Amino acid sequence: MATALLRKRDSGKQIEYPTSDGKPMAETDLHRNVMIALIKVLETWFAKKPMVYVSGNMLVFYVRGDKRKHVSPDVFVVAGVPKHIRDYFLCWEEGKSPTLVIEVTSKTTKKEDLDKKWHLYRDVLKVKEYFLFDPRSEYLKPRFQGFRLRKGEYVPIPMIDGRMVSKVLGLHLEPDGYDLRLYDPESGQWLPTPEERVEQLEREVERLRQETRRLNGDLEQQENA
Repeated sequence: MATALLRKRDSGKQIEYPTSDGKPMAETDLHRNVMIALIKVLETWFAKKPMVYVSGNMLVFYVRGDKRKHVSPDVFVVAGVPKHIRDYFLCWEEGKSPTLVIEVTSKTTKKEDLDKKWHLYRDVLKVKEYFLFDPRSEYLKPRFQGFRLRKGEYVPIPMIDGRMVSKVLGLHLEPDGYDLRLYDPESGQWLPTPEERVEQLEREVERLRQETRRLNGDLEQQENA
């Protein structure tokens, strides 16, 4: 198991916090793809906000000095901490816990997502918003659920016109086939997936090429006039 060293200031001892729990990133290619897409879309959405950190499938330790007290959310957002590359997330060092968590539920994670993680996120980490999504509608009924922390309890977020509002993100979340899409209510547009961004860039490159050819053609006509 890969590890990284951290100096424990109060005891002078070095604690080896693992960077992996030895478990696979996701149960299937589909679950992995959903997780990665959500992380990438959220990273782009918050790219200009230096104090919002987006990650996923990373060990979050919540008790100083106890390597066993950790959780690995599929997707999480932390408001109020700087973006930089981390090996793991130490809540006591950061002074923050995840503000929002999305779990992509599967056969092997459903029970943990609805029980152990539910209570951990609610009672210990105080995660403000917790979403669960079952891409294949096999294990979670309904397949998309959201909860907001209110007075120490998780209150269901209502589905309105097929979407749920995230106050943390300032976005709406909506299942779309196997995907969980993010919608910007201000622009009235979906946030593009990584694949859609590539397509947009390719279209823009082609547009610029055509514009360049047109301008070159205009110059040739002027020179030949």
